[in-house]
Amino acid sequence: MKASQKLKETDHSKVNKLIRQIKNLEKKTGIHRTIFAACPNSQAVIRAALRAAKRNNAPIKFAATLNQVDQDGGYTGMTHRQFVATIRMEARAIHFTGPVIIAIDHGGPWLRDNQRTERWSLQQTMDWVKKSFSDAIDAGYDLIHVDPTVDIELPPGKTIPIERVVDRTIELIAHCENYRRRKNLPPIAYEVGTEEVHGGLSDLNVFRRFFELMKKGLKEAGYEDVWPVFVVGKVGTDLHTTLFDPDTARTLTGIAAQYGSFIKGHYTDNVENPEDYPASGMGAANVGPEFTEREYEALCELDEMEKDLVAESKVIRPSNIKDILWQEVIASNRWKKWLIAGEDPENFYSIPEERQLWLIKTGCRYIWENTPVVAARSRLYENLSKNGIEAEQIVLTRIESAMDKYFRSFNLTGLNDLLHNID
Repeated sequence: MKASQKLKETDHSKVNKLIRQIKNLEKKTGIHRTIFAACPNSQAVIRAALRAAKRNNAPIKFAATLNQVDQDGGYTGMTHRQFVATIRMEARAIHFTGPVIIAIDHGGPWLRDNQRTERWSLQQTMDWVKKSFSDAIDAGYDLIHVDPTVDIELPPGKTIPIERVVDRTIELIAHCENYRRRKNLPPIAYEVGTEEVHGGLSDLNVFRRFFELMKKGLKEAGYEDVWPVFVVGKVGTDLHTTLFDPDTARTLTGIAAQYGSFIKGHYTDNVENPEDYPASGMGAANVGPEFTEREYEALCELDEMEKDLVAESKVIRPSNIKDILWQEVIASNRWKKWLIAGEDPENFYSIPEERQLWLIKTGCRYIWENTPVVAARSRLYENLSKNGIEAEQIVLTRIESAMDKYFRSFNLTGLNDLLHNID
């Protein structure tokens, strides 16, 4: 059964309606498209993504991790309900009426950083994840990425068995469906898997077995009508690589299509060949830390402008935004998560300067809402505004410019005019 046929017969979620229409357009025009998903790691990224989507006349997807947005606020300070309300408010403010998909990214046990460092039990972390999923469904999320591929209870170096991944995936999907149906809420879509299981879903035999076990398990659990629209595939990109592998992607998309799913790419940040995503049949791709980097760079540019104004006595009390960003990232200790072999977790400044800068840039997403950073940004914007400089516009434009590349390369520009009946 072809993917588009399976979606038409069994799934009425907002995400699958969008995918189905994209595939129907593909049959008519021959144009392949990949959905662009932005990781909403700051208020600026949310605002920029909606502005870029409106300018490109294209759908936009937001994929928020539970570290970012959760029942306790996450590092953005937003609960699921506040996150959805923020997106809708920002869309109304600019009169954007195109499709907006709101999703959980990497929802699973021990995928909250504190749950790993504090060594939560399986029961504790699964209970938390289920509550987070319920809150997201109540808030109006459209898709949940179910990702139980981390297991801190395993011996070091041992990979989680694929059977356990499937069992926990089905348990979490069953929880979501039972909750949603009990409350008579609209259908949602699901994404499963991860690119980070070493030798896992990148191994083609394991990849096929994953699909077969999912199919069998969902049927036995009474959820034969539920099927993941996206499966995350390892397609060449990871934390420190930026070259997408179209040959691997075509192989994975071909296998996924046999089961009615599409491949989703993660770690798409700064990818060198984004145009190969739609050409390879990729259903969607996530981009996140790249936008934090652009936001940091824009603020540093503004910091230099402010210094010039100080020298001209046109600013009396500077924000010192760049210094504060460095101080807050280092004090957060979140940079330690991204250290590589040989780097000292007790001495940030012993790390090579190029790596220091990378750690600061990527680490800024954790501290945008820290009080000193919020205060410094507010003063920076005010100082520059008094001198005729629209600081926020400069920041948003820098982020949007990075996003425009994906809208264009994924063949999404102008798509909204071709869509219909997307609720």
